[in-house]
Amino acid sequence: MFFFRPPHKGRVSNLEIFSMAVEALWSNKLRTVLTMLGVIIGITSVIAITSIGQGVQKGVEQQISALGTDVLQVRAGAARSGNIRQGLGSSSTLTWEDAQAIASQAPSANVVSAYLQQNTQLVYGGENTSTTVYGTDLNYPEARNTFPEQGRFFDQEELDIAKQVVVLAPTVQESLFATGVNPIGKNIRIQGEAYQVIGVMEAKGFQGPRDRDDAVYIPLTTMSARIVGNNALTGVSVSGIYVQNSNQEALNAAQFQVTNLLRQRHNIYPPEEDDFSIRNQAELISTLSSVLGLLTLMVVAIAGISLLVGGIGIANIMLVSVVERTREIGIRKAVGATSSAILTQFLTESIFISIVGGAIGIFSGVAIAIIASIVFEFPLVISVLSAIAGVGLSFLVGLLAGVIPAKNAAKLDPITALRSD
Repeated sequence: MFFFRPPHKGRVSNLEIFSMAVEALWSNKLRTVLTMLGVIIGITSVIAITSIGQGVQKGVEQQISALGTDVLQVRAGAARSGNIRQGLGSSSTLTWEDAQAIASQAPSANVVSAYLQQNTQLVYGGENTSTTVYGTDLNYPEARNTFPEQGRFFDQEELDIAKQVVVLAPTVQESLFATGVNPIGKNIRIQGEAYQVIGVMEAKGFQGPRDRDDAVYIPLTTMSARIVGNNALTGVSVSGIYVQNSNQEALNAAQFQVTNLLRQRHNIYPPEEDDFSIRNQAELISTLSSVLGLLTLMVVAIAGISLLVGGIGIANIMLVSVVERTREIGIRKAVGATSSAILTQFLTESIFISIVGGAIGIFSGVAIAIIASIVFEFPLVISVLSAIAGVGLSFLVGLLAGVIPAKNAAKLDPITALRSD
């Protein structure tokens, strides 16, 4: 049973109203906890989803930035088999000579590297793995911001004579060699031929769904002559060309220069379509950030619905509470409590439930975000704005949810309330 303190001089202080509200909630602990649950789930969802979404977005940006945001990727056109269009890079429309022309004739191009790629099987002893073999020139490490961590990259002489040397990326090293074994100097087999391991690249992690460390690198001349075995009529065919610029601001100028140069070299005139494509890394980051931002916003909106449901739950429970406490309200009014004091107490109870539930929700949301960032290995981003919004939403939900029940309680006639069972 709830006990009332006698009013002082016909007026109850705000502190006494707050104390009575807390006592009323404490006397019905289970109902209070269940009422808070909707707010807790809503705020937890908003905080956790916002933090996880921003963390994933930042992680993707970091992965792409690690490969250079000042890089253009030129891809060869798509070949056709019958009426089926294959992927970009499947047609021999770009050559090593195109890359050399870009390096010498495009003023905005700082570093240019051509590459030829193919998926194939690698074997070492009793171990084997399927991976992507990249035939590259000497500029590849600088163009892709990827350098050897052990050993070295191949040199000009090895490129000129098409020597059978290979540089491994970390995932391939782990697949072929036991832990602690130094692969430098060992021979692995690519399409049945022996290649000497001369280096291991530094780890770069995933770029979207693709493991950047699941690859090996050999001289472009070796790749063209021994593995792919197909050259364009005008030179050494390549799958693509990386063009690194002096800074990110020069990307658009470089893209314009490279496009015009390749059109001239390939005799392409309007309205003919280009037989190549150019991808801008900065545009890719911007697009991915926009998409991830929209997805995060959508899921946060869904989480906001659960917060709305929590507010409806508070209103429902408080309305029931008014009916259950009708006699109690009558006694308070009989001993001098004003309608304003009754209104304030019920509003205080509703807001208190929301604020405490919101605080628990913020703590839970932050905890979930921390755990997710550790498990899935993306940067931890805790949005202070989300936490402030969570507190504000909690207060607003409690205030709005408590208005009608509080008004109903304040309007009760004391004689009618005292007669109720």
